[in-house]
Amino acid sequence: MIDEELVICRPCGYVMKESDLGDVCPACGLPRSVFEPYRERVSSNRLFILALDIHPIAIHLSQTFVALTPVLMLFHWIFPNVQVNIVDSVIRFSVYMLPLSLIASTISGIIDGMTRFKTLKTPLLQSKIIFSVIIMILAFAQWFTASETLYNWPTFTLSVFVFACAVKLGLMGKALLNVILPGKYVPRKKKVTTQPKVKL
Repeated sequence: MIDEELVICRPCGYVMKESDLGDVCPACGLPRSVFEPYRERVSSNRLFILALDIHPIAIHLSQTFVALTPVLMLFHWIFPNVQVNIVDSVIRFSVYMLPLSLIASTISGIIDGMTRFKTLKTPLLQSKIIFSVIIMILAFAQWFTASETLYNWPTFTLSVFVFACAVKLGLMGKALLNVILPGKYVPRKKKVTTQPKVKL
């Protein structure tokens, strides 16, 4: 239950408490003048799509592959004789699955952005799209370098850059973590004030 007024950013659809609103929108950076009082206008179909959490699930899958590759490569170099076959298999699987999981994350992110905000043109979402393209290019480059020899410096270096981009994307997405999703709150009821009766 949110017992205070909510406002919505007209360009990007970010919903927040009016008391938390600063000089700019936390999601897209536009001035506070673009905000207006929030009123529920969300279709049941949009709410259903958002409730599936497809994008967060796809993101967590790709984050697993992003982290496994550099960590396990370091593990192999420090402990070269420990579970070599298993470590090799997991690294190779992670390297090959990462681009595919990133494609799924990107597609689900586009669907999520259009469903949630009805646009992909806000500054925050455009920045996320740019970093998504960068991480995709790096992931495919990592795929090609690992196809010859699994344990090599180019593959490891690319995996570190992929990890750095994933962290950057996570930090950008952090601004949206506390967004009040459409249809997820119970609007407060207006208090009815009655005038006391005056005795004559």
